[in-house]
Amino acid sequence: MSTRDSHLSEMPLPLFETDEAEILPVTPAGRLPSYIADHRKRLRARFRDAGATALPDYELLELVLFRAVPRQDMKPLARALLDRFGDFNGVVSAPAQRLLEQTGVGEAVVDELKLIEAAAQRLARARVIGRSVISSWDALLDYCRTAMAHRDTEHFRVLFLDRQNALIADEEQARGTVNHVPVYPREVVKRALELNASALILVHNHPSGDPTPSQSDIDMTSRVGAAAEALDITLHDHLVIGRSQEFSFREAGLI
Repeated sequence: MSTRDSHLSEMPLPLFETDEAEILPVTPAGRLPSYIADHRKRLRARFRDAGATALPDYELLELVLFRAVPRQDMKPLARALLDRFGDFNGVVSAPAQRLLEQTGVGEAVVDELKLIEAAAQRLARARVIGRSVISSWDALLDYCRTAMAHRDTEHFRVLFLDRQNALIADEEQARGTVNHVPVYPREVVKRALELNASALILVHNHPSGDPTPSQSDIDMTSRVGAAAEALDITLHDHLVIGRSQEFSFREAGLI
């Protein structure tokens, strides 16, 4: 391979235009410093040969950041982001404005992270849409965790099911504050009728990380259940998603 070809192979084309502040100088030959180029080669090879499970969070995050910043050691930034947001999921799910507060993060890094987040949600959703929630309950929980566990405000969504308990629609109904989200039972039931849904699963998150429902959560669930029952629509469950676990109203005997 020629020197020019070798250089090109070490420079992954970024998906988005880069705009990060600190770019390391290249060598006189126009190549990356060898310690960075070699590190990137080794990390990509480990990912190809052993898969993502062989990489700790900071190395997987480095691989993502490589595309956004082609000529910089990304390990310090990866570790700083993990220190700030907890884990890989916390980083990719963090709000754009909070990510931009981190030194070394610009729009290109945010774009790459939000692309990973969107892809993860699409993949998780594809595993449950159109399938019976009874036979794919674990996949449904994975989807809810992926979509909601790391939000910094409360989000309320409704999963609409048909007569075979297959998921026909998943819609976010409201967004709130860090500890409250407004829910209107009549709007939930109205939408169920529009979709010809026979059953519902309510889902919302607790940014605090503790999925224990509040009294207002319990009262709201009761009101939605009553409104649904009046129209022969079944409320199967209400899931509260925390950082590392979830709370099921049905399992707790609250439905």
